[in-house]
Amino acid sequence: MTAWKQLSLSFLLLVAGIAAVVALAPGAAGILRKAGVPQTIVAAITHDDNAKAEKSGNAVEAGARRARNVPLVVTKAVVNGVVNDRLSAIGTGDAIRSVVVMPQATGTIREILIKSGDRVSQGQVLARLDDDEQIIARGQAEVALKSAAEKSQLYRNIKSSVSRIDVFDAEIAEQGAKLALQSAELALKRRDIVAPIDGIVGIVPVVVGDNVTTTTNIVMLDDRSEILVDYWVPERFANTVKVDQPVEATSVALPGRIFSGAVEAVDNRVDGASRTLRVRARIDNASDELRAGMSFNVGMRFAGETYPSVDPLAVQWDGAGAHVWRVVDGKSSKVRVSIVQRNPDAVLVRGDLRNGDLIVIEGLQRMTEGGEVRFARDVAEAREVITQ
Repeated sequence: MTAWKQLSLSFLLLVAGIAAVVALAPGAAGILRKAGVPQTIVAAITHDDNAKAEKSGNAVEAGARRARNVPLVVTKAVVNGVVNDRLSAIGTGDAIRSVVVMPQATGTIREILIKSGDRVSQGQVLARLDDDEQIIARGQAEVALKSAAEKSQLYRNIKSSVSRIDVFDAEIAEQGAKLALQSAELALKRRDIVAPIDGIVGIVPVVVGDNVTTTTNIVMLDDRSEILVDYWVPERFANTVKVDQPVEATSVALPGRIFSGAVEAVDNRVDGASRTLRVRARIDNASDELRAGMSFNVGMRFAGETYPSVDPLAVQWDGAGAHVWRVVDGKSSKVRVSIVQRNPDAVLVRGDLRNGDLIVIEGLQRMTEGGEVRFARDVAEAREVITQ
């Protein structure tokens, strides 16, 4: 082999080795320069790789910039919320029947037959007044009636010997004596103070020996087999509350207990000062756990009105009013809304929203009409990107 052929072969092997080093070793261009390889050869070998790397790097950087310009957001679906579906009011309970017992005559109390807490029946004697005079008056009436009856009978037997006027007067006298006896018996009966209703005896404020009149309070009776609760509802429920509508009541005296009942009556007018309507509910008290005068928290449920419910963070404001950002097919759009009711965890709104619509709650600062959005996995990720 001639010398120039050997030299050419050696040069080709050298170039091939340098190319292999450049392909397999990162930063090979610097190593070749330090080894004394001419710059022209190094540039020729590494030119294509640098161009490819530069092109690839530009594409990645451009993609990253484009991704950073698309807002990263967190969304939450619209759900249906109900307003005016329940009512809670404070009311005062009263026995279904309460009677203050007073004597029907004046006198001195001779006997008291009841004590506080006793359950009594209608017509039962509760106390008695002194009745000596009334007993005597009844005896006199009985004697007068007996005399008048005998005289009347005698005159009827001897009609031929007496005038018809005398017979008539005798009969009238007999009827008058009967009425006098009835009056005496009634006066004697009224010396007994009786229960006008079935009920439970309250505290007895009188004692034996007290002189009483027809205005003296002897005792109060409560029929608390059922409790009536009066409460007031806002004017907007005036056409919603109906008789026999179910109610639930709770009492401070019995925490955790719920008592069921129904609307007994609804007032016929709204109070002009408070703009409220009076309602009366009847609650069963067969177990006798409730007392008249207790305060009750009365609850009622209604069908209510349905509106879209969104997260409070979603509601934004501008010069035209409130709005939310809805995302459809990865693009955002502004939806105008009006506030119906604010709750701690949701806002009920009126607007062109449907159940299940995705509403942006994080990343709102960079939202634009018709702009693309990216979905974050959670709120923390969105906030981290936003603050960068």
